[in-house]
Amino acid sequence: MSIADAAPLPAGFPADAPEIAVEKVPNCPTCGATQRTHFAHGHDYELETCRNEWHFWQCDRCGTVWLDPRPAVGALPIIYPQHYYAYSMSDTFWPLALKGKEILDHFKFSMILGNSRSTPKSFLDVGCGDGRYLKMFAKRGISKERIYGLELSEAPVRRLREQGFQAYQQRVEECTQIPEGTIDLATMFHVIEHVADPRDVVCRVADWLSPGGVFAVETPNIASWDARLFKERWWGGYHIPRHWTLFHADSLQRLLKEAGLEVLRVAYQTGHSFWMYSFHHILKYNSRSPSPRLARLFDPLKDVPMLIAFTGFDILRRFGGARTSAVLMIARKPTHAELST
Repeated sequence: MSIADAAPLPAGFPADAPEIAVEKVPNCPTCGATQRTHFAHGHDYELETCRNEWHFWQCDRCGTVWLDPRPAVGALPIIYPQHYYAYSMSDTFWPLALKGKEILDHFKFSMILGNSRSTPKSFLDVGCGDGRYLKMFAKRGISKERIYGLELSEAPVRRLREQGFQAYQQRVEECTQIPEGTIDLATMFHVIEHVADPRDVVCRVADWLSPGGVFAVETPNIASWDARLFKERWWGGYHIPRHWTLFHADSLQRLLKEAGLEVLRVAYQTGHSFWMYSFHHILKYNSRSPSPRLARLFDPLKDVPMLIAFTGFDILRRFGGARTSAVLMIARKPTHAELST
């Protein structure tokens, strides 16, 4: 373990931001290769939690992109502060934005459930946040005793357990409370990019799935137009330094197949916040012509009209066949009969 070398802070970055401990990650998290090419660099432009400059590398073999060095485990409470938006989405986002997300979620889950052979009787959400999806499936009739959620923050987990859900403040790799072979539907939306070992995490979730169970994974798409446009430094999908591994469709599919899962469908989702944060970062921190006031117009947590505009933009692009900012992959665990043939 070491401390990252000091780097000049971008314009407008707080000078008193701490420097945090890091750990080296020399091997590709997807295929284990060591041959790599420098991909991007940047600071924590969203939350300004630390002064470190961070570097992404791309695997020469499979194309996966990962952060090296990355924050040490002991620094997680710093880069995920209590006000992190995912812990209180219902309180953080405007009601209109939440309603729009609810509509998008309806279409997304209709597609996911359309790839399931039967109505799920158990559900797991990895990175459940404040539990919006746990509550959605409780309303759909699944018993709370069979609805599981994993989250790292204590407060939302405590509230969900008080409501009767099987919520645990644990990482996937450490969780032993979920019985293997019992989960009919598992979701992991914008979580796999945060974990230390995505291979281990996917294999663990695959073990929890029941025969024929469905696993839906959504993650930033490094092959998207916005990712290429803002590649060197400013792309909002980097979410520096909280995103540790980034995928395109081929590398994510490889990960799922190696865990013994059958990929049923690849779809692309809107990335309105990635677009907005990209413009926000370059406007606020570009040393050539910083414009903090203009940057505020591109804060997805505060500017609903702009959020709606970028959502519509990505929806139109998706209808046109574009591979938008997030990739959604739906996979299934083979049944015993299928494994025996």
